[in-house]
Amino acid sequence: MKTIINILILFLLGSLLQNCATENEKITSKEDYNTYLNSEKQKSLEQAIAEYKFWEEKLDKTPNQFPYIAKMAAAKTQLFTATGEISHLNEAEALLLNLNKKTKFENAGYLRSLARNYISQHQFSKALEALLKAEKNGENLEGTQKMLFDVYLELGNISQAKHYLLTIKNFSDFDYLIRLSKYNDHEGDLDAAITYLEKAKTIAESSNIDSAKQWTYTNLADYYGHAGRIKDSYNHYLKALKIDPEDAYAKKGIAWIVYSYERNPGEALRILNSISNNHNTPDYALLKAEILEFMENDKGAEEQLNTFQDQVANVAYGEMYNAYKIELWAEDPNTVKDAITLAEKEIKLRPTAQAYDLLAWSYFKNNEVDKAYKLINEHVIGHTFEPVAQFHIAKILKAKGQVQEAKKIKKELLSSLYELGPTMEQDIKSI
Repeated sequence: MKTIINILILFLLGSLLQNCATENEKITSKEDYNTYLNSEKQKSLEQAIAEYKFWEEKLDKTPNQFPYIAKMAAAKTQLFTATGEISHLNEAEALLLNLNKKTKFENAGYLRSLARNYISQHQFSKALEALLKAEKNGENLEGTQKMLFDVYLELGNISQAKHYLLTIKNFSDFDYLIRLSKYNDHEGDLDAAITYLEKAKTIAESSNIDSAKQWTYTNLADYYGHAGRIKDSYNHYLKALKIDPEDAYAKKGIAWIVYSYERNPGEALRILNSISNNHNTPDYALLKAEILEFMENDKGAEEQLNTFQDQVANVAYGEMYNAYKIELWAEDPNTVKDAITLAEKEIKLRPTAQAYDLLAWSYFKNNEVDKAYKLINEHVIGHTFEPVAQFHIAKILKAKGQVQEAKKIKKELLSSLYELGPTMEQDIKSI
């Protein structure tokens, strides 16, 4: 189970360039964030419900006003953001599909909205199809090209992603800078990624648009964690919460700092429980399982894993949790073949280095070391720099007798314990 949560951790934070086995200074304070945990009233939820009802009533009175459907879909998306309830995202998709059918898939703005929904559902091929139609339409072409960069990067088509990044090049544009930052992070250049995102932050703050500032703060917090700047990471999560006290992502980021850096699992669980009271998605169960395992509460960890399995059994989630399921199933000899099957499917959907890594790891856990070794050499080594993949590479290399190469990676992994989590420490030391 120890590697299951690693996929989740990649959406949270990055590696700390020190060995977390040593005592770390305490940088968090309950007084900083308690006020954000204790709120029972969900302002964003109430606003989204009121918004949806408002536009629904207007559409009932004037059924031919297609923009009202778009407004209803936007409200449903806000409801998903506020609650994590997948049905809201599915209902938004249905509304957007209806809207695009009514407009014969000829409105670029509606096509982009549909693509955003598909991106949220990890249906990247469908998002690409919608965006290519929007590109052909030509309306607000630059907006479409920015999204095409996003989707091609998610699909592992780096050359096409780079093409669109060059197409939208503008160092004074917020949207370009955040994408340039993301591209550099993908290429393993964290310093450049931080530099460009800090430039984007300057633009966001000067424009004083809350949504842009909040997005930038949480993403910078992730990067700062990756660079070992934990206090900066913490402070930026707090900045995001100051804008939106209900920001579950920022709270989850603080929970990870409390757990992985400060080694205070009980407090981390308290933070997570406060989030999942109002915003509950399957990944919370995995993170709780990781923390409970660290606390040697095997029964509690198993209960959380069962909760995760029950939640993702809901077909409404589609492909959203494939990576999580692969990691989980690969750890169990009874389900490792299912992991291989799902990893092969994931590669067809998204032939990224991360997807190939998951397949290689599944082969490795099924004692098919040669297949795993072939895959990492062809598709993983040099194509992704994420610590989880590096851990898998090191284990596979060691199994193939390349002990010295594995030990080189081991040194890097020991400096990445903050991202990988305390339960990974012994696994890394055993390489």
